[in-house]
Amino acid sequence: MLTDIFAYDFMQRAFAASGMVAIVAGAVGYFLVLRGQTFAGHALSHIGFAGATGAALLGLSPLGGMLVFIVLAGIGMGALGERLSGRDVGIGIVLALALGFGLLFMKLYPSNAAQVTSLLFGNVLAVSKSVLVSLAGLAALTLAGLAAIGRPLLFASLQPELAEARGVRVRLVGILFLAIVAVAVAQSVQIVGVLLVFALMVGPPATAMLLTTRIGVGIGLSALIALAEAWGGIFIAFHTDWPTSFCITALAAAAYLAVLALRKG
Repeated sequence: MLTDIFAYDFMQRAFAASGMVAIVAGAVGYFLVLRGQTFAGHALSHIGFAGATGAALLGLSPLGGMLVFIVLAGIGMGALGERLSGRDVGIGIVLALALGFGLLFMKLYPSNAAQVTSLLFGNVLAVSKSVLVSLAGLAALTLAGLAAIGRPLLFASLQPELAEARGVRVRLVGILFLAIVAVAVAQSVQIVGVLLVFALMVGPPATAMLLTTRIGVGIGLSALIALAEAWGGIFIAFHTDWPTSFCITALAAAAYLAVLALRKG
């Protein structure tokens, strides 16, 4: 029966965790795509992996280490502003180096290898009660932060020159937004992993933008699509024994391609 999936505590936690993360990723990811900063989300996830493995090496919480590294990196990227543009090669080298350090730290402390390896591909079925509480707190903080800077962020995203002329501190807004993105990425990594974070942060917003040009509707639709893909992925994984992260990413890709095909048709 369909309800059999909820008979297990770990599945209940998986649905709760993925639901919170999906809503946050869909909302934050919408602005990420709107601002053309999707590469930033990918960059932050790799940097976070190094932070998580480094924290594990020191006997600290991997989630805490990831969060600290990602937030600091997000603030730094936001401070660079437009100077970050056109530096794909340099950023790519930093990403590769961060991933390399993560693998080195994992090698130096192999007892935590299973825990840290799950960060690469996610393991929503292993979410504990303590992690669930942490994700709930981070989700509330992220959505509150996004709501607080929502108006100036939208203005600065659509018309940055005019926004600056009207007194909006565009650079500060950019820094705050990437700090929010950093927290959202740290949450998403728990569900789909470092290498597949695009599934929740980019797929649903891109799909929503194909369906509507209205900003408010688009943000809500993006969150709903992300939620449907996360829960649908868990449901498919439960009945097929396929990796949950694969199921979520497959649904994200299928949804985007289906909508794209319908628009072109």
